Amino acid sequence: MDTYESFSQLGANEVHGTDYRVRAIVRPDSPVLIIAPHGGGIEIGTSELASRIARARHSLFLFEGLKPPWQNRSLHITSHRFDHPHCLDLVSRSLVTLAVHGCKGEESQIYVGGLDLELKARLTTRLRAAGFPATAEGHRYLGRHPLNICNRGLRRCGAQLELTRDLRALPARRAIAPVVRDAIVEHVASLPGASR
Repeated sequence: MDTYESFSQLGANEVHGTDYRVRAIVRPDSPVLIIAPHGGGIEIGTSELASRIARARHSLFLFEGLKPPWQNRSLHITSHRFDHPHCLDLVSRSLVTLAVHGCKGEESQIYVGGLDLELKARLTTRLRAAGFPATAEGHRYLGRHPLNICNRGLRRCGAQLELTRDLRALPARRAIAPVVRDAIVEHVASLPGASR
């Protein structure tokens, strides 16, 4: 169970800059937004992976826990309730949104979710081809809620990746990020009206 059901609740009880921080980079020329709504110490490694995927090409939004490691869980707001105003604004203006999350698991796994079926398929295909255990069906992280932060963009659909801890570590991040970035580039090129 989450401690807070909305960002307004969290903001009234936690201190920006001490308990959490928000980092955003807006790249107006890109139709893509990469987000880590549970970054920093909440779901370790997601901020770094999201940043590596975005690089200097795509817009980026990070909500990061800054508390001691055992206390950051209280900053987790589930994806269909994640309503940070700046994030909502960025998502609402994005053609493609990808959220990066962390999950538990004894075995390496990437769970692909969201309502953007074409992007999900591209991500899954490319990750598997690169040797990563990715699956888009039959798991608990399907991301199909219409209010899931990844699904609130211009097209009312997006995608999310849930990665086990080992795949959020530095060696795996370096290998996964370009695969995901290539899938996004291919996807954007297939969309009518997308500039790039």
